[in-house]
Amino acid sequence: MWVYQKMLQYPAGTVSTCNPKLAKAIITQYGGPDGELAASLRYLTQRYTMPIPEAKAALTDIGTEELAHMEIVATLVYNLVKDANVEQIIAAGMEGYYADHDKALYFVNGDGVPWTAAYIQSKGDPITDMHENMAAEQKARSTYEYLIQIANAHGDHAVTDALRFLWQREIVHFQRFGEVLNLLHDYYSRDHIFEMRGWNPYKVPDAEK
Repeated sequence: MWVYQKMLQYPAGTVSTCNPKLAKAIITQYGGPDGELAASLRYLTQRYTMPIPEAKAALTDIGTEELAHMEIVATLVYNLVKDANVEQIIAAGMEGYYADHDKALYFVNGDGVPWTAAYIQSKGDPITDMHENMAAEQKARSTYEYLIQIANAHGDHAVTDALRFLWQREIVHFQRFGEVLNLLHDYYSRDHIFEMRGWNPYKVPDAEK
């Protein structure tokens, strides 16, 4: 289905500065509501109820790419904290995280709230799900823009470049999902298709008698 290469999609491993404050912000894209884990699981779950192969393929491609992005975010976070001493961890406000996880990666947002499946949805309505996916990509894009501002304020250009790469991919994903949404509308506009599932997404349901 796909080929895994033992290399990052973007060379985030070159980041070598010690900056746990920056890591605390970036980790939200690891386990936060608009992060890469949420995106990958959302898309890979939704693909089963998609009625056309183009939609299944897009969700598979983008869902697996989000896993690659999760690796990039994890690498950034770990490289920023791996050489930090306890005093630096405390100064960054990460002592609670350190007490539970040391410097290991764990799925939390920037405030330390663990990831939850409540962040994602798989509705079974392809049109609804695709709209959610487009909104998810826009929220991720916004988050990366905020993180880029934070990284710039810290003066870490290597981190900024990695975040900018991820930001660009969110824009591409949004565009691809928009293309899939158009294909889904075309699919459901064929009258004979409506009979396959017994419903018409463009028709207001009849009131109960």
